Amino acid sequence: MAGILLTTGLYYSIRMGFPQIRHFSKLFASVKTTLKSDGGDVSGFSALCATVGGQVGTGSLVGVASALAAGGPGALFWMWITALFGMVLSFGEAVLGQVFHEKDSSGNYYGGAPYYMKKGMGNSWIAVAYAICTIFAVGFCIAMLQNNSISSAVTGVTHVSPVIPGLAVTLLAAFIVVGGVKRITDVASYIVPFMALGYILITLIIVIVNIGQLPAIFATVVKSAFSTKAAAGGAVGYTIKTAFRQGVARGLFSNDAGNGGAASMHASAKVKHPANQGFAAMLGTFLTTIIICSCTGFAILLTGALDSGADGINLVQTAFSNTLGEIGGWLILLAMFLFGFTTLIADLFYGEVGIRYICKKNTQVIVRVYQILALLAVALGSVLPLAMLWQVVDFCAALLVMMNVTALLRLFKYVKYVLQDYLEQLKAGIKEPVWNTDKDIKERI
Repeated sequence: MAGILLTTGLYYSIRMGFPQIRHFSKLFASVKTTLKSDGGDVSGFSALCATVGGQVGTGSLVGVASALAAGGPGALFWMWITALFGMVLSFGEAVLGQVFHEKDSSGNYYGGAPYYMKKGMGNSWIAVAYAICTIFAVGFCIAMLQNNSISSAVTGVTHVSPVIPGLAVTLLAAFIVVGGVKRITDVASYIVPFMALGYILITLIIVIVNIGQLPAIFATVVKSAFSTKAAAGGAVGYTIKTAFRQGVARGLFSNDAGNGGAASMHASAKVKHPANQGFAAMLGTFLTTIIICSCTGFAILLTGALDSGADGINLVQTAFSNTLGEIGGWLILLAMFLFGFTTLIADLFYGEVGIRYICKKNTQVIVRVYQILALLAVALGSVLPLAMLWQVVDFCAALLVMMNVTALLRLFKYVKYVLQDYLEQLKAGIKEPVWNTDKDIKERI
């Protein structure tokens, strides 16, 4: 899976001229053009926040901790590489989600991988298979993992049974999820910017306190990524294979690039041009893995927490407590709740998109049944073993990647055309390019 994912990202990068580097400034400019929506539509910024909320969650805390614990410091390097090539894959997924999305009877846009697999590739069976896998993998298993991590963060600083925070999170998620995609994106647009900025500032304190160790730690990360055996601290015995496998797997999990999940949220936005949401998606991947995952990784490595034997969210709590004292564990509890909760509601929505794609009749009733069953599973997830959940999530993520990468390669010409159309309009002096939605994209190519 790692080889397939990175090779596809390299192919996209070369064929499109490395847009994640050449057009990096447009990532931030795209946010400005997507801040507002027309009427009650979901804005591109809200969709981005909901997507980042779905990415900056367990993967950015627990995922990084698990990658370092299992793969050593070198895993962080491979997370960066995954993000670099993942950025252009995120662009492709968001663009395809926009181009092939549909509007329901309530005026809400729905789209994502199953939609572009059927409408773009003309392949119904792979679209249905992907939708089913999304419902199980994301709507149930990964959503369960979020609640498990939140509950573990609570038990890491208190003696409360994990059942109590697990039920509390489930009830709060139920209130937001039943309100539909508009409520989900609205909640995310309020929470995500503040939680991400707050977490970055706190980790900067840890970096500043341990600034003298930073060059040596950075060298260890790079060395461990390529050495047959790393030589220092908690890295003893880790090989290239484990660093590569853990870094790519957790990098994928942290930003969803390549598995098609985030395309569902980006497809819900109403923007002037699909490329706007594509650049916003690239920004989401950059913020999630390059910035926030790095913050977590350096906090763990600089504080020596990797040698503690802890894993998951408790490893992150150990790192913060080593520098900030007891309050560090409570800060991670707050971060895990905000990060994990926004991810949880995004995951439940992704499962809903799968249901909506498969079930064309009595859709609202079936969606409600799914929400009830998924929320029950989320509550159960608070007490299940972390290792078992990770194994199921990794396996399901691999299936999603296989199907989605096939679509990304088959539909590359549409992604490239959208980018060219956007850049040509900019070159012609149009400050805010507009997509002609009345003309089908297949007729243009």
